[in-house]
Amino acid sequence: MTSARKATCAAIAGLLLALPHSTPANADTDPEALFNALNAVFGEKQGKRAAHTHGFCVKGAFTPTDEAGKLSKAPHLAGKGPWPVVGRFSMGGGNPAAPNTQKDNTRGIALHFDLGGGNQTDMVLISAPVFAAKSPEKFLELLQTVATKDKAKIEAFFKANPESTRQKAWLTARPVPASYATTSYFGVHTFTLTNAEGQSQIIKWKLVPKGGEVGLTEDEAKAKAPDFYKPELTERLAKGSAEFELTAILGQPGDAEDDPTALWPEDRKSVTMGTLTISALEDDATCDANIFDPTNVPDGIAGPKGDAVFWIRSPVYAISFSRRNQ
Repeated sequence: MTSARKATCAAIAGLLLALPHSTPANADTDPEALFNALNAVFGEKQGKRAAHTHGFCVKGAFTPTDEAGKLSKAPHLAGKGPWPVVGRFSMGGGNPAAPNTQKDNTRGIALHFDLGGGNQTDMVLISAPVFAAKSPEKFLELLQTVATKDKAKIEAFFKANPESTRQKAWLTARPVPASYATTSYFGVHTFTLTNAEGQSQIIKWKLVPKGGEVGLTEDEAKAKAPDFYKPELTERLAKGSAEFELTAILGQPGDAEDDPTALWPEDRKSVTMGTLTISALEDDATCDANIFDPTNVPDGIAGPKGDAVFWIRSPVYAISFSRRNQ
């Protein structure tokens, strides 16, 4: 799939909305139904994203390792770099005031890699290695159930779909991150990397803070302002850049490729693919004018054909972009 973006994001959103809502995984769920269900849970927010609403924009660069080019011929992995990056840190969900102290909520990072010549590729990661539902149908059912605010119905959903409890269990077993710069981020979807020799390898992405993971005690979290991440990162970046190591976790035969709620074994080997350097905050308008679309990948990277959650992201994001710009 090409990473070329020779039109504006608004034009891309229009094209996506005009296309039939089918994917390689043949998802039956209407993307607009998912968008509406998100709004039913969190409320419709004029001019804002339907999901990962609370966040801010940053900028930096990515420099690949020599090992990266051995796994993929993608330009930003096989080339020397550094490649300019625009990113967005965010809290999960659609609450524009989601508190940074909330333990059972994901933190997210979305990235645009500028490949030159008007070309870009995107990456979307969260602070848990699994998604909340294994299919668009189950995600829609989850949102519609939560929207009822009926405790018995919500409990019944999770009892019938235990895979949807894994994300919350992962998050609540760990402390509240002290900063967007001190937590790891995971790709919940599987990708296939292909190198110049045609050799392929399934992987999952992981972004690890070079300074190590740092969390807050319960007392420290209680003492924090609900929106402390942005001033914390502003102060941190005034002293120097925040660096992350991008790694590719190497899958093996039998590892789930099409289920974003499935955990891979912890003993899987990984390869360091490069360094992401966050150097400064960026005007939020830069991120708001774009779609961070994980299906936008260059030659040398391919998404999971059978993962319907992955493929429905693009049209849902296009709907969200279109609505917030009306």
